[in-house]
Amino acid sequence: MVGQGVLRECLLDPDVERVLSIGRGSTRAAHPKLREIVHKNLFDYGEVESELHGFDACFFCLGVSAAGMSEQDYRHITFDLTLSAANTLVRLNPAMMFIYVSGTGTHANGRMMWARVKGATENALLALPFRAAYMFRPGYIQPLHGIKTKTRWYGALYAVMAPLYPLWRTIFPNYVTTTENVGRAMLVAAKRGAPSKILESADINQLAQTKS
Repeated sequence: MVGQGVLRECLLDPDVERVLSIGRGSTRAAHPKLREIVHKNLFDYGEVESELHGFDACFFCLGVSAAGMSEQDYRHITFDLTLSAANTLVRLNPAMMFIYVSGTGTHANGRMMWARVKGATENALLALPFRAAYMFRPGYIQPLHGIKTKTRWYGALYAVMAPLYPLWRTIFPNYVTTTENVGRAMLVAAKRGAPSKILESADINQLAQTKS
């Protein structure tokens, strides 16, 4: 869902010259600036390394819910998969900006399993020699412009919450954002940098309003 949001903003932005999308399936988007690589093994990029040179930024939006998963399995998909991509990209594009979608409540010493794994992933990314890396920690994200989550029970939640979003935004302005704001904030961070390496929902919303 977040990936769809940032893809939309990239394709709308006249400063973005080209976009390469890598995933296990197609985005089903069509645009002159967009090229897609369907790559089943996201733990190994050897077969597609020749396509990964010359990019200014990576928006890493992959992720799964920790619900029902063991810590070992969740770490494999969250930490190992992310670092496989990041280590490949920093070797090929050391001047790249790397922006990772984490989540509010993330902490390497957190009590919740997912928070610890996400926190360890953030710390590992921040230690890599990218030009800069930013950790986005959104809370509730309202999908806009017809964007939908692929997770069925999330979709049901968003359908219920959509009419209440203006109220949530008023009551909890520091904990809610939108797919549009996340995408715009990512672009601003990639072009101009951000005031902090770790950005919560309020920071994301503020950055999204900054002229990119």
